[in-house]
Amino acid sequence: MDFTSPAQLVGYLAFVLGVIAFIQRIDWKLKTLIAVECLAYTVHFAMLGNNAASFSAALSAVRMFVSLKTRSPWLAGFFLAANILVGIYLAHGWTAVFAIAAGCSGTWAAFFLSGLKLRGLLFFATLCWLSNNIATGSIGGTLLETIIALVNGNTMWRLWRAQKEKEKEKECLRRPGA
Repeated sequence: MDFTSPAQLVGYLAFVLGVIAFIQRIDWKLKTLIAVECLAYTVHFAMLGNNAASFSAALSAVRMFVSLKTRSPWLAGFFLAANILVGIYLAHGWTAVFAIAAGCSGTWAAFFLSGLKLRGLLFFATLCWLSNNIATGSIGGTLLETIIALVNGNTMWRLWRAQKEKEKEKECLRRPGA
């Protein structure tokens, strides 16, 4: 495996974009950066010959950009159906299920969730992509998803802690004599 091949270099770019994305605490910034990361992934997987993953990444980029403007269940249904149908059509083996599951999870998260729930389902999608990348031989992608899992977990922890502190402050304000 050539660590400096053009395909791997594009994977490293996706790595940097993904880490920056999952540091974000603001949902629209997270979604925008994920979309750009997915564009890099599209090229990366196409260069590695994994068409199902490449299609799923491209669809994920479009989905994230669209979800910034609307939460339409009809569009979510379109993205879910497209991910499943085209993913199955392009699949060359059972490992394509990882890219398809990641795309479906990301679609549900992007259109229907926010805050910690959004990041939690994206964490599951990250684990699916991690499995896909290991099976595909994507060095940058494997590093990316490992780091994203750690960064997203840390961000979720910080958001959860901040949420608990706000709840504690509200409780103190409600108590008589506080």
